[in-house]
Amino acid sequence: MTTDPSPDADADADAGGDAEEPALTVDELAARAGVTVRTVRFYGTRGLLPPPVIGPRRVGHYGREHLARLALIEELQHQGMTLAAIERYVQQLPADLSAHDLAIHRAVVASWAPDVVERVTHGELQRRAGRPLSDDDLERLTAMDVVRRDGDGYLVDLGLLRLGVGLLDVPLSQEAILASRKVLIEHSRAAAHELSQLFRGEVAQRGAQDVRSLSAHMEPLVVQALLTTFQRSLREELRGWTSEVGGAS
Repeated sequence: MTTDPSPDADADADAGGDAEEPALTVDELAARAGVTVRTVRFYGTRGLLPPPVIGPRRVGHYGREHLARLALIEELQHQGMTLAAIERYVQQLPADLSAHDLAIHRAVVASWAPDVVERVTHGELQRRAGRPLSDDDLERLTAMDVVRRDGDGYLVDLGLLRLGVGLLDVPLSQEAILASRKVLIEHSRAAAHELSQLFRGEVAQRGAQDVRSLSAHMEPLVVQALLTTFQRSLREELRGWTSEVGGAS
Protein backbone atom coordinates (compact mmCIF):
# COMPACT_ATOMS: atom_id res chain seq x y z
CA MET A 1 0.00 0.00 0.00
CA THR A 2 1.03 3.58 -0.50
CA THR A 3 1.33 6.38 2.00
CA ASP A 4 0.08 9.94 1.98
CA PRO A 5 1.67 12.03 -0.76
CA SER A 6 4.19 14.68 0.14
CA PRO A 7 3.15 18.36 0.24
CA ASP A 8 4.65 18.72 -3.22
CA ALA A 9 2.39 16.05 -4.66
CA ASP A 10 -0.18 18.64 -5.59
CA ALA A 11 2.36 20.94 -7.15
CA ASP A 12 1.04 20.06 -10.56
CA ALA A 13 -0.81 23.34 -10.81
CA ASP A 14 -0.88 23.01 -14.55
CA ALA A 15 -4.54 22.91 -15.61
CA GLY A 16 -3.98 19.55 -17.28
CA GLY A 17 -2.84 17.80 -14.11
CA ASP A 18 -4.89 15.21 -12.26
CA ALA A 19 -3.09 15.57 -8.94
CA GLU A 20 -5.51 15.84 -6.06
CA GLU A 21 -5.78 14.43 -2.56
CA PRO A 22 -7.68 11.11 -2.50
CA ALA A 23 -10.83 11.68 -0.51
CA LEU A 24 -13.04 8.59 -0.73
CA THR A 25 -13.24 5.72 1.71
CA VAL A 26 -13.78 2.26 0.28
CA ASP A 27 -17.50 2.52 1.10
CA GLU A 28 -17.77 5.90 -0.65
CA LEU A 29 -15.81 4.64 -3.66
CA ALA A 30 -18.08 1.60 -3.99
CA ALA A 31 -21.20 3.77 -3.75
CA ARG A 32 -19.92 6.24 -6.35
CA ALA A 33 -18.96 3.42 -8.71
CA GLY A 34 -22.19 1.47 -8.19
CA VAL A 35 -20.43 -1.69 -7.00
CA THR A 36 -20.01 -3.42 -3.65
CA VAL A 37 -17.13 -2.95 -1.23
CA ARG A 38 -16.37 -6.64 -1.70
CA THR A 39 -16.00 -6.05 -5.45
CA VAL A 40 -13.61 -3.14 -4.90
CA ARG A 41 -11.43 -5.25 -2.60
CA PHE A 42 -11.56 -8.20 -4.97
CA TYR A 43 -10.38 -6.03 -7.87
CA GLY A 44 -7.59 -4.76 -5.65
CA THR A 45 -6.37 -8.27 -4.92
CA ARG A 46 -6.37 -9.06 -8.65
CA GLY A 47 -4.30 -5.98 -9.47
CA LEU A 48 -7.11 -4.25 -11.35
CA LEU A 49 -7.06 -1.31 -8.93
CA PRO A 50 -4.00 0.39 -7.45
CA PRO A 51 -3.78 0.35 -3.64
CA PRO A 52 -5.38 3.21 -1.73
CA VAL A 53 -3.45 6.01 -0.06
CA ILE A 54 -3.21 5.28 3.65
CA GLY A 55 -4.21 8.25 5.75
CA PRO A 56 -4.71 8.92 9.45
CA ARG A 57 -5.89 5.97 11.55
CA ARG A 58 -4.68 3.65 8.76
CA VAL A 59 -7.81 4.38 6.71
CA GLY A 60 -7.42 3.86 2.96
CA HIS A 61 -8.47 6.70 0.68
CA TYR A 62 -9.28 6.50 -3.01
CA GLY A 63 -9.41 9.13 -5.73
CA ARG A 64 -10.49 9.88 -9.29
CA GLU A 65 -8.13 7.32 -10.82
CA HIS A 66 -9.82 4.50 -8.90
CA LEU A 67 -13.25 5.68 -10.05
CA ALA A 68 -12.02 5.88 -13.64
CA ARG A 69 -10.55 2.37 -13.48
CA LEU A 70 -13.80 0.96 -12.09
CA ALA A 71 -15.70 2.65 -14.92
CA LEU A 72 -13.30 1.14 -17.47
CA ILE A 73 -13.68 -2.33 -15.92
CA GLU A 74 -17.47 -1.96 -16.05
CA GLU A 75 -17.29 -1.01 -19.73
CA LEU A 76 -15.08 -4.00 -20.51
CA GLN A 77 -17.60 -6.24 -18.75
CA HIS A 78 -20.38 -4.76 -20.91
CA GLN A 79 -18.31 -5.86 -23.90
CA GLY A 80 -18.60 -9.43 -22.62
CA MET A 81 -14.95 -9.75 -21.62
CA THR A 82 -14.06 -12.36 -19.01
CA LEU A 83 -12.21 -11.42 -15.84
CA ALA A 84 -9.03 -12.97 -17.22
CA ALA A 85 -9.34 -10.91 -20.42
CA ILE A 86 -9.98 -7.75 -18.40
CA GLU A 87 -6.88 -8.46 -16.30
CA ARG A 88 -4.78 -8.82 -19.45
CA TYR A 89 -6.20 -5.59 -20.85
CA VAL A 90 -5.55 -3.62 -17.66
CA GLN A 91 -2.04 -5.06 -17.24
CA GLN A 92 -1.11 -3.65 -20.65
CA LEU A 93 -2.03 -0.11 -19.60
CA PRO A 94 0.71 2.20 -18.26
CA ALA A 95 0.65 2.22 -14.46
CA ASP A 96 0.63 6.01 -14.26
CA LEU A 97 -2.42 6.70 -16.44
CA SER A 98 -4.43 9.66 -15.19
CA ALA A 99 -8.18 9.67 -14.71
CA HIS A 100 -8.47 11.66 -17.97
CA ASP A 101 -6.47 9.03 -19.87
CA LEU A 102 -8.52 6.21 -18.39
CA ALA A 103 -11.71 8.02 -19.41
CA ILE A 104 -10.40 8.14 -22.98
CA HIS A 105 -9.72 4.39 -22.90
CA ARG A 106 -13.24 3.80 -21.62
CA ALA A 107 -14.75 6.00 -24.34
CA VAL A 108 -12.84 4.10 -27.01
CA VAL A 109 -13.99 0.77 -25.59
CA ALA A 110 -17.58 2.06 -25.41
CA SER A 111 -17.40 3.04 -29.08
CA TRP A 112 -17.19 -0.64 -30.01
CA ALA A 113 -20.43 -1.47 -28.25
CA PRO A 114 -23.94 -1.15 -29.66
CA ASP A 115 -26.39 1.17 -27.94
CA VAL A 116 -27.74 -0.62 -24.88
CA VAL A 117 -31.02 0.36 -23.28
CA GLU A 118 -32.24 -1.67 -20.30
CA ARG A 119 -35.40 -1.57 -18.24
CA VAL A 120 -34.59 -1.29 -14.54
CA THR A 121 -36.39 -0.66 -11.29
CA HIS A 122 -35.89 2.56 -9.32
CA GLY A 123 -33.66 0.71 -6.86
CA GLU A 124 -31.52 -0.80 -9.62
CA LEU A 125 -31.22 2.58 -11.32
CA GLN A 126 -29.90 4.11 -8.10
CA ARG A 127 -27.50 1.19 -7.64
CA ARG A 128 -26.10 1.66 -11.13
CA ALA A 129 -25.91 5.40 -10.60
CA GLY A 130 -23.98 4.80 -7.39
CA ARG A 131 -26.04 7.33 -5.45
CA PRO A 132 -29.60 8.18 -4.40
CA LEU A 133 -31.57 9.96 -7.11
CA SER A 134 -34.09 12.62 -6.14
CA ASP A 135 -37.13 13.52 -8.25
CA ASP A 136 -35.19 16.54 -9.52
CA ASP A 137 -32.26 14.29 -10.47
CA LEU A 138 -34.60 12.00 -12.40
CA GLU A 139 -36.11 14.98 -14.21
CA ARG A 140 -32.65 16.17 -15.25
CA LEU A 141 -31.62 12.69 -16.42
CA THR A 142 -34.87 12.41 -18.38
CA ALA A 143 -34.27 15.80 -20.02
CA MET A 144 -30.81 14.60 -21.05
CA ASP A 145 -32.34 11.46 -22.65
CA VAL A 146 -30.43 9.25 -20.22
CA VAL A 147 -33.52 7.67 -18.66
CA ARG A 148 -37.17 7.42 -19.62
CA ARG A 149 -40.07 6.43 -17.37
CA ASP A 150 -41.62 3.11 -18.33
CA GLY A 151 -44.53 2.13 -16.13
CA ASP A 152 -43.19 1.47 -12.64
CA GLY A 153 -39.60 1.29 -13.91
CA TYR A 154 -37.17 3.15 -16.14
CA LEU A 155 -35.55 2.62 -19.50
CA VAL A 156 -31.90 3.64 -19.10
CA ASP A 157 -29.20 4.22 -21.70
CA LEU A 158 -26.27 2.50 -20.00
CA GLY A 159 -23.76 4.22 -22.22
CA LEU A 160 -24.94 7.64 -21.01
CA LEU A 161 -25.81 6.89 -17.40
CA ARG A 162 -22.39 7.58 -15.85
CA LEU A 163 -22.04 10.78 -17.88
CA GLY A 164 -25.53 11.93 -16.94
CA VAL A 165 -24.99 11.22 -13.24
CA GLY A 166 -21.71 13.14 -13.36
CA LEU A 167 -23.50 16.13 -14.83
CA LEU A 168 -25.91 16.23 -11.89
CA ASP A 169 -23.17 17.79 -9.77
CA VAL A 170 -21.90 20.22 -12.39
CA PRO A 171 -22.79 23.85 -11.52
CA LEU A 172 -24.60 24.46 -14.80
CA SER A 173 -28.25 25.09 -15.47
CA GLN A 174 -30.32 22.46 -17.23
CA GLU A 175 -30.61 24.83 -20.20
CA ALA A 176 -26.81 25.14 -20.47
CA ILE A 177 -26.34 21.36 -20.31
CA LEU A 178 -28.93 20.75 -23.04
CA ALA A 179 -27.40 23.50 -25.18
CA SER A 180 -23.99 21.89 -24.72
CA ARG A 181 -25.43 18.53 -25.74
CA LYS A 182 -26.85 20.09 -28.91
CA VAL A 183 -23.48 21.65 -29.77
CA LEU A 184 -21.64 18.35 -29.24
CA ILE A 185 -24.14 16.35 -31.30
CA GLU A 186 -24.11 18.80 -34.20
CA HIS A 187 -20.32 19.10 -34.36
CA SER A 188 -19.68 15.39 -33.84
CA ARG A 189 -22.11 14.49 -36.62
CA ALA A 190 -20.43 16.99 -38.94
CA ALA A 191 -16.97 15.62 -38.06
CA ALA A 192 -18.15 12.02 -38.52
CA HIS A 193 -19.62 12.84 -41.93
CA GLU A 194 -16.52 14.67 -43.19
CA LEU A 195 -14.13 11.99 -41.93
CA SER A 196 -16.30 9.24 -43.39
CA GLN A 197 -16.28 10.96 -46.79
CA LEU A 198 -12.50 11.43 -46.59
CA PHE A 199 -11.82 7.80 -45.72
CA ARG A 200 -14.34 6.54 -48.26
CA GLY A 201 -12.55 8.44 -50.97
CA GLU A 202 -9.23 7.06 -49.80
CA VAL A 203 -10.25 3.42 -50.30
CA ALA A 204 -12.68 3.89 -53.18
CA GLN A 205 -10.22 2.51 -55.71
CA ARG A 206 -8.75 -0.17 -53.47
CA GLY A 207 -9.62 -3.80 -52.95
CA ALA A 208 -12.24 -5.26 -50.64
CA GLN A 209 -9.59 -6.25 -48.08
CA ASP A 210 -8.51 -2.62 -47.60
CA VAL A 211 -12.12 -1.53 -47.22
CA ARG A 212 -12.76 -4.19 -44.55
CA SER A 213 -9.54 -3.30 -42.74
CA LEU A 214 -10.47 0.39 -42.63
CA SER A 215 -13.99 -0.40 -41.45
CA ALA A 216 -12.65 -2.58 -38.62
CA HIS A 217 -10.12 -0.04 -37.36
CA MET A 218 -11.63 3.34 -38.16
CA GLU A 219 -14.18 3.78 -35.38
CA PRO A 220 -12.03 3.13 -32.27
CA LEU A 221 -9.04 4.99 -33.73
CA VAL A 222 -11.05 8.01 -34.81
CA VAL A 223 -12.90 8.13 -31.48
CA GLN A 224 -9.60 8.13 -29.59
CA ALA A 225 -8.17 10.79 -31.91
CA LEU A 226 -11.24 12.99 -31.50
CA LEU A 227 -11.29 12.60 -27.74
CA THR A 228 -7.60 13.38 -27.39
CA THR A 229 -7.80 16.39 -29.69
CA PHE A 230 -10.92 17.72 -28.01
CA GLN A 231 -9.47 17.17 -24.53
CA ARG A 232 -6.37 19.19 -25.39
CA SER A 233 -8.37 21.94 -27.07
CA LEU A 234 -10.75 22.19 -24.14
CA ARG A 235 -7.84 22.26 -21.71
CA GLU A 236 -6.32 25.20 -23.60
CA GLU A 237 -9.66 27.03 -23.55
CA LEU A 238 -10.05 26.46 -19.80
CA ARG A 239 -6.52 27.66 -19.15
CA GLY A 240 -7.27 30.89 -20.96
CA TRP A 241 -10.57 31.27 -19.17
CA THR A 242 -9.14 30.66 -15.69
CA SER A 243 -6.26 33.03 -16.45
CA GLU A 244 -8.74 35.76 -17.35
CA VAL A 245 -10.77 35.13 -14.20
CA GLY A 246 -7.61 35.11 -12.07
CA GLY A 247 -6.40 38.35 -13.63
CA ALA A 248 -9.75 40.03 -13.10
CA SER A 249 -9.74 39.17 -9.44
